[in-house]
Amino acid sequence: MTGSVPSRHHDIADDLRQQITTGRIQPGERLPSEADLADRYKVSTLTLRSALAALQGEGLVEKIHGKGNFVRRSLREIMYVGGWGILDPWIAAEAALRVTVRTNTVQAHGHLTTLLNVPMGSPVAEFSCLSLEGASPHGLARIYLPRDLAPAGVLDDESAYSEAATRFAVLGSAPAAVRETVRARLPTPDEASALRIGSTMPVLAITRTATDLAGRVVEAALLAFPGDRIDAVFTTHHVIDERQTQG
Repeated sequence: MTGSVPSRHHDIADDLRQQITTGRIQPGERLPSEADLADRYKVSTLTLRSALAALQGEGLVEKIHGKGNFVRRSLREIMYVGGWGILDPWIAAEAALRVTVRTNTVQAHGHLTTLLNVPMGSPVAEFSCLSLEGASPHGLARIYLPRDLAPAGVLDDESAYSEAATRFAVLGSAPAAVRETVRARLPTPDEASALRIGSTMPVLAITRTATDLAGRVVEAALLAFPGDRIDAVFTTHHVIDERQTQG
């Protein structure tokens, strides 16, 4: 019988992992280039990238396009507060946390028509939000409103809704009801790239829809957070019938 031989990339990942966890390679430090590491370990670039992918999936290393691979800094835990769909306000208020917002008008198609309950091709206001702590991505949100409900000028002046976007909050007026579906899953290629995580690092994906008193969907949001440092908190308030308190 022939025993299984550990893949070379596992050995490389183990060695780099030990250097990171023992502090020989510091948080924020750039690793040698992939070519230099491949030469050091006497392996192909493909094998070396497999080792780095394993460390990226564990959240130890992040790859920044055009700059290289870096030891990931210990990032702040994230709290998602359900009901209003906001980040923990203490974190959202941190000066170190900033949000980039891109606005656009798109046509509803596929899943979006179902979420917003609008006909195919309907104009929709889109807000693409990425929160960052320093240079490290913190969370990702794509928020959609029926175009006729988007306040005047909101697509022209991103700063008008910067606070709401910072907290990934409902952008319009207070809705009558908010429905949230929470799911742990693997990231899409776009999410993995934006959040700088490995394709095997789970994300906490939250689909949120807000409706008005007439039952019309006034907003749909698709949120994604790195699964290794996010807590979602939901609080249920029970309404007591006044008749039950009388007697």
